[in-house]
Amino acid sequence: MQERRPTASGVRAAAERIADAVTKTPLLPLDWKGRRLWVKAECLQQGGAFKLRGASNRLLQLDAAGRARGVVAFSSGNHAQGVALAAQRLGIAATIVMPADAPAVKVAGTRAAGAEIVFFDRASESREAIGARLAAESGATLVPSFDDVDVIEGQGSVGVEIRDQLGAPPPMVLVPCGGGGLSAGIALALPESEIVIVEPEGWDDMARSLAAGEIVPVAEPAPPTSCDALQTKLVSPLTFAALSEAGARGLAVSEEEVAEAMRFAFRALRLVAEPGGAVALAAVLAGKVDPPEGSVIVVSGGNVDPGLYAELLSAG
Repeated sequence: MQERRPTASGVRAAAERIADAVTKTPLLPLDWKGRRLWVKAECLQQGGAFKLRGASNRLLQLDAAGRARGVVAFSSGNHAQGVALAAQRLGIAATIVMPADAPAVKVAGTRAAGAEIVFFDRASESREAIGARLAAESGATLVPSFDDVDVIEGQGSVGVEIRDQLGAPPPMVLVPCGGGGLSAGIALALPESEIVIVEPEGWDDMARSLAAGEIVPVAEPAPPTSCDALQTKLVSPLTFAALSEAGARGLAVSEEEVAEAMRFAFRALRLVAEPGGAVALAAVLAGKVDPPEGSVIVVSGGNVDPGLYAELLSAG
């Protein structure tokens, strides 16, 4: 039996399915080096990141029995909040496996949406194993953050919106990448556009996988990074295949380049961008890519602890 894979038609269907559950986020103009670029502000999405899209698409398709058994997810915070919020709206019990060092603002947001949180040690425990065990024990549905067709297709609604807002596909879309659910979904929604994924230095396993033509893990020991939302050590065959078939390529940015992008987003765009959400903007500002007129930069999330954010802004 052939494994189900995400498709362009599935992305369009997901966009229609979740239209009333998510915010249609704005495209903000950015004049850069004599050309007009656009910033897709998913940091303004409900829950502070794009993750509500995939979570809503997955949970809306559960039958009554599935909803009654609840859902389990694992996440450093943005997917956690997306699943918790979607579950709360549908009356579904949600249990979220989160790293003990997850940003406090993400923990608080997940709790506020009514989810139960199970913490784990990122260095010594497997969130996948814990999530699978909890789901098996309760009969709940496991909702992965990126290794799931419905989640990927839901995230791809970002690309559907971009096309609708511009009236045509942009020449290039730059997308932050952890597991690749958002970038894979956008690639399916915008096959005419060049897709450039951006990751933190040392965590650029998708970029290296695309260059090698096969999935390769993050090289150990992985360096510390402020981009907690993008700390994925091995990407999914689903997301890798979609991006590989789209001819996507990858870039990596440094911690200082990310910090400068966060400061720029605040000063020039009046956007609060978390570190992982700012990496695509960082690549442009650092001159690591030269996007043509009309290209789109996705700022994927804005859930950053206030203390860290204030310190970062004052340092600039």
